[in-house]
Amino acid sequence: MTNKYTVVDLFCGIGGLTHGFVKEGFNISAGIDSDLSCKYAYEANNKSIFIHKDIATLTNDELNTLFKGNKKILIGCAPCQPFSSYTFKDKEKDNDKWALLYHFSRLVTETEPVIISMENVAQLINFKKAPVFEDFLDNLKKLGYNVFYEVVNCPDYGIPQKRKRLVLLASKLGEISLIPQTHNPKNYKTVKETIKDLPKIDDGTFDENDVMHFARKLSPLNKTRIKHTPYGGSWKDWPEELMLECHKKQSGKSYSSVYGRMKWDEPAPTITTHCIGYGNGRFGHPDQDRAISLREAALFQTFPLKYKFFDPTKEFQSVSVAKQLGNAVPVDLGRVIAKSIKIHLENFS
Repeated sequence: MTNKYTVVDLFCGIGGLTHGFVKEGFNISAGIDSDLSCKYAYEANNKSIFIHKDIATLTNDELNTLFKGNKKILIGCAPCQPFSSYTFKDKEKDNDKWALLYHFSRLVTETEPVIISMENVAQLINFKKAPVFEDFLDNLKKLGYNVFYEVVNCPDYGIPQKRKRLVLLASKLGEISLIPQTHNPKNYKTVKETIKDLPKIDDGTFDENDVMHFARKLSPLNKTRIKHTPYGGSWKDWPEELMLECHKKQSGKSYSSVYGRMKWDEPAPTITTHCIGYGNGRFGHPDQDRAISLREAALFQTFPLKYKFFDPTKEFQSVSVAKQLGNAVPVDLGRVIAKSIKIHLENFS
């Protein structure tokens, strides 16, 4: 069934969403993204081509050529910074990026794929001041699509990360929806299940057998701070002389997870582009005095151990890889979406 369709991934990044579709047997023609640094990882793992292009300049003729005359499936996750929890309080911030979802909508109008999947931050459905999602939905309905959308709690599908994402599916064939949840709080995949077998490392070092298992070097002050952070704790557990001035103010007390340690028996917190920085969230290792490594972040994003993230002939840039990981769709969420589409196609074959 999947051989009759060709998939194109807009805003593909390093290929988290694409790889989920690859795992479910779909033919991925191309991934398109404006970030050239993602090219190596995308192509090295997905047997597909990476097209370095701004979606705003992509034409319907260019996109239709990529489908190679087969039935079309268009997927993608428009950059979500304007809608994320970090910027959601400031609705004027990064205003121009709202246009990217409108360009997604434009390409749907111009090419009318059989199936569409759009993944984004959960806050998008509540974005009242800029009704881009409502406009996106209205356009799909005008074009005759059956539309489903839902805020997905990633642990409900076995993803070891407290991440909530908006998933939209649309079909010209008939009603479509996500597959049922596979997990519940009693059997969520935990930090321990995900990273317990990785070798112990110190901050500023990497495992000799895996350069991705690298933890950023801590400053002497932050090394002292993490030593004073108990299991599952945060900056609130430090002696006052180690606290930042902002944390001593009433306004800073709400940031309870900053400089925090993860818990072994829970899913990890949401992996962000700053996930290997100890002070950027609850990214402290549960019991080692360091922030999580790139490999640990990749596993929380459900990338396979064999996934290639960087060109071995070029200098390794840990900050760049961390950014790519934080921007990625978890592979297993991509797989849930792909499996849902595959079942839908089988039902309407």
